[in-house]
Amino acid sequence: MALPSGTLTFVFTDIEGSTQRWEREPATMQTAVRRHDQLMRAAIGENGGDVFKTIGDAFCAAFARPGEAVAAALAIQRALGSEDFSAVEGLRVRAAVHTGTADERDGDYFGPTLNRTARLLAIGNGGQVLVSGVTAALVQTELPSDASLRDLGEHRLRDLARPENVY
Repeated sequence: MALPSGTLTFVFTDIEGSTQRWEREPATMQTAVRRHDQLMRAAIGENGGDVFKTIGDAFCAAFARPGEAVAAALAIQRALGSEDFSAVEGLRVRAAVHTGTADERDGDYFGPTLNRTARLLAIGNGGQVLVSGVTAALVQTELPSDASLRDLGEHRLRDLARPENVY
C-alpha cells in the first residue's frame, strides 16, 4: 500500500492509563484493546486515512485532507464512547491532529510535523481531540454541524521552540 505524500494531516491516538490496566487485568484488557483496534481501524479507514504505525495501543494515521482527519478523530471518540468497556474501567482515548509535511521512508513518516503531533498528544487527556492551530484554520468551515473548535490557547510543547495554538 502506498502512503499519501505531500502536505498531510496526522492523527495520533493513545489510551490513557492503559499500562496500569494491563498490569491489573491482562486478559480483560487484551479483549478490550482488540475491540479498540477494530474501532480505530474502521474510523480511520472510513474517513480516508491510512494507519502507518501502531505502538502498543497507540495509533498513527495519515490523511490527505485535514477535514477527513478531524472527522476520523471525532468518529473514533464517538465509536469508543458507544462501546461498553466497563470491564476495564472504561477506555479513554486522547487524540491529536496536526497538518504539515513529512518525510516518508520505508512505510513510515519522519520529521518535525510528526514531532509536533506527538507533543500535542502528550498534553491531551482521555476523551479529548486536540487540534493544532494549523489544522484548525484549515477545517473551520468543514466541521460537522454537531462539532466545534474551542480555543484552548497557546501551549509550549516539550522540546519544541515554537508554541502551538491548541483547539
